[in-house]
Order: sequence, then C-alpha cells, then structure tokens
Amino acid sequence: MSTFEQSIYDLIVETSTNLPADVRRAVAAAKAAEDQATRAGLSLATIAQNIEMAECNVSPICQDTGMPTFIVHTPVGANQIAMKRDIREAVARATKDGKLRTNSVDSLTGSNSGDNLGPGTPVIHFEQWERDDVEVKLILKGGGCENKNIQYSLPCELEGLGKAGRDLDGIRKCILHAVYQAQGQGCSAGFIGVGIGGDRTTGYELAKHQLFRPVDDVNPIPELRQLEEYVLDKANQLGIGTMGFGGNVTLLGCKVGANNRLPASFFVSVAYNCWAFRRQGVILDGSSHEIKEWVYERGQSVPMRASETGNASPDAKPAAATAGKRREFVLTAPLSEEDVRQLRVGDVVILNGDMHTGRDALHKYLMDHDSPVDLNGGVIYHCGPVMLKDDAGWHVKAAGPTTSIREEPYQGDIIRKFGIRAVIGKGGMGAKTLKALQEHGAVYLNAVGGAAQYYAECIKNVNGVDLMEFGIPEAMWHLKVEGFAAIVTMDAHGNSLHADVEKDSKAKLEQFKDPVFA
Repeated sequence: MSTFEQSIYDLIVETSTNLPADVRRAVAAAKAAEDQATRAGLSLATIAQNIEMAECNVSPICQDTGMPTFIVHTPVGANQIAMKRDIREAVARATKDGKLRTNSVDSLTGSNSGDNLGPGTPVIHFEQWERDDVEVKLILKGGGCENKNIQYSLPCELEGLGKAGRDLDGIRKCILHAVYQAQGQGCSAGFIGVGIGGDRTTGYELAKHQLFRPVDDVNPIPELRQLEEYVLDKANQLGIGTMGFGGNVTLLGCKVGANNRLPASFFVSVAYNCWAFRRQGVILDGSSHEIKEWVYERGQSVPMRASETGNASPDAKPAAATAGKRREFVLTAPLSEEDVRQLRVGDVVILNGDMHTGRDALHKYLMDHDSPVDLNGGVIYHCGPVMLKDDAGWHVKAAGPTTSIREEPYQGDIIRKFGIRAVIGKGGMGAKTLKALQEHGAVYLNAVGGAAQYYAECIKNVNGVDLMEFGIPEAMWHLKVEGFAAIVTMDAHGNSLHADVEKDSKAKLEQFKDPVFA
C-alpha cells in the first residue's frame, strides 16, 4: 500500500465519521435558535447526539455516504494515473471496512458492485497547480439531498414567487424557491451551493464547488455577499424547519458563485446538502504524500460516556425519547390497528420488536411478488443500512432513514396488500399513501434523517436477510429493535404534518414576491 493510498483512506474515514468544526458550529447555532420542546428542537438534539456518536464510534454519520467526489490539485508532472488507482483502492478498502456504504449501482441491471467502484464512481477531478504539495478534497453527498438539487432556466415562472427574470432579483427568487421545494426531504436544515451562469453541466459543477467553501467565509463579490446574506435570512422565515417539522431554522448556509454564460442561456443551479455536511480535505507533502494538514478544522465533541473500546455507552438515553410534555407511546411490533388508531400527528412513538427494511427495489418487487416474511401488522423501515459481517454474523454499522417520497407510487398498495401498520422514513409521503393509512389503519413515522448512529444503537439484533441479490442497501433486513424513537407525521385519521408545513411555507414564500434587488 502506498502512502498516498493510506492518506486518502484516512481522508475518507475522517469525512464519513467526523463533521468539520464549521459545520458543527452551524448545527449548534441552529439548536440554540429552536425551542427544545418542539419537534425541531427534539430533532436537533438527536442530530447533536448522533454527531458525537459517529465521532466516538468512528462510524458513518449518515448511512448514505453518497457518491464519493474528489477534487485533486497536483504539481506539474505528478502521476495522476497512479493517484487515481490509489484513490479507487482506498475507496474499496473504506467500503469493506464499513466507512462507506456500497452505493455504486449498474444503471442498466441494478446490480450493486459491492465496493463503490464502477463506471463513473468514484468521481475524481484532477487539476494542476503551481505548488509542490498535493491537495485532495472530498465530499460525501447523500442521495436524499442530491435528489433535491434543482436547475432553473431564466426567465421562468415560479410557484409562489411569480416571474423570475434574467437579473439578480430573478436569481434571488430561484434560490428561495429551491429551498422551499426541498421541504424536509433533503434532511433540513441544510446548506446550499448556487452556480449562476455557465451551461447546464458547468452550472451544476459550479454549484457543487461552492459547497467546499467554509461555512463562515465572506464572499469577496459585494453583490453575491448581499445575496447570500439575504437568502440565509429569508429562507429561515419560511417555517420549514428541521426535517420539515416546522421551526425557526431551515437553512444553515448559502454560498453563491458566478460564471459567464451564453447570450441565449441563463441558468441558476442549486446544489442542496443536508445537515450532515460531510466534506474535508488534506494537504499532502508533494514527495512523501503524508498528510501535512487538514483543509477544514476538524470537529471535536465533548466526550460522551463510552466503553474503553470507544463505543457509545449502551445505556445512553436516546435524545428523541426524552421529549418534554408531549404524548408518547411505547409500542411493540407487530402492531394492531388499535395501536395505530390511537396515534395522532405530533405523537412520539418508542418502538420495540420486529422491523423490516425496504427501499426502492423491495417496493417494486412486492408489487408483483409475495413477501419473504409475514408483514401483517408489520413495520417497514425505509433504510439502506451499512452492514458488516464477521464470524458472529451481520452487524449494523449505520442505519438512518432514507427519503420516503420515492416509494409513493407503491406504498399505499403495499400497505393494503400485506397488512402493514407502520412505515418509517423521512420527509413524508403523498396523498396516495395518506389515503391508504386512513383506510387501512396505518401510520407514517418520521425518523431523524442522517441520525445513522443513533438508530443503529437501537438495533439489538439482525434476525435475517432476504433478497440479497438487490445489494446490501436494497436487501430486506429483518431487525430486532429497542427504543427506536420517531414522530408521527401522517396518521390514520387523514392528517399530514408535511402537507400542513408545505402549505404554510408556500404562503410565507409569497411575501418575497416583490422585487428586492433593482
């Protein structure tokens, strides 16, 4: 193994398991701005605990480690072919060690490569610079927030904001709309990078490059600095809040860059990133390739109670289970209709018993096939965990929720077909699922997106697995859980917190319709 490969491996582990200090400060400020008795405050407390657990356990902060994207600056004459080979080897090793989830899927066959290697993965951009050192930056951007990226072509008409023209005010409207359309599905509160101009490809590239800027830096271009400050202020008046539960903090950072464009084209590209803002970088000695310094200040938590091996204390009380004055129900799966009908939006559910993971591949499969296990009264968890296997069997290394709306075409039919009583995910679901919940007597529980260590701690045993041909994230894992806490956001009485927050935030968005920047 080369020193360069080891340094890249160390960078991957650091990026996946330890949020940088600037991101931690932004999350801490958000936590301070929310009433701890609210749903948003409750979620931020869980997020803060999860950040500490990930650092302590040296395990992924969020189970979705995205498509690893590297930006490498090298001296003239550096062997980029060898560097690319070493980066790929480091990615494969980090995947084998459970620091990255197996996320590279063949677009034609659906087959998972199992090592995060394949055509186009990982993403590696090389650039030369006039320095002797090597700089490597890495961002791990999960699929949930990647799906909330959006690109606008000006002029255009925007919901709630009206016409957006080819000027700074039109750009302003696009950015606010981008935050609005993400709602809680991108694991808000989040960060956005904005690229103005370019073509469709370079616009998105510029937007993603903005995410490498420090959270607390200042844009050197006065017009863009003013725009960033305006968006950060006004986005936090939309009332979307953490996880889309409503609240005071919806956006943690806004960074904007601009490129020249074609006369015929005017693109505004927005790259959305969740609160689990995993990006880090290293400066390597140009000769030895040893790490000289970290690009971003490394985060450090107040130490948690821990065993001598560094694992989080098993008796640490889950933050989401310590809500103040609110209705709380402790239920054991499989669930009855009576269990579910008593629940209302806003209730906290502490779940024990059996749970089954199910994502895109499983939902499609269940539409035309029987379930491998009896799901009557069962709980489906929208989750693609990070799993490792040893002589004792399978172990869960990270297990937070995935975005649920992708399963909207299937979920209602599957609830009715198999008698499912609870669905757990993040970001909420649509009208078709809400109707099925009401008719059948089922409930949607919103877990805290990105809290992969907190939820992994709640999983006490892996009872088995089916459909491994879909790959580890998409397989159907059968789990035994204790103290698994989530919030009812869609109940069996036709109520949806997500629909309410979206309606309220749209009304608030409309107040920013009038021109601001002349």
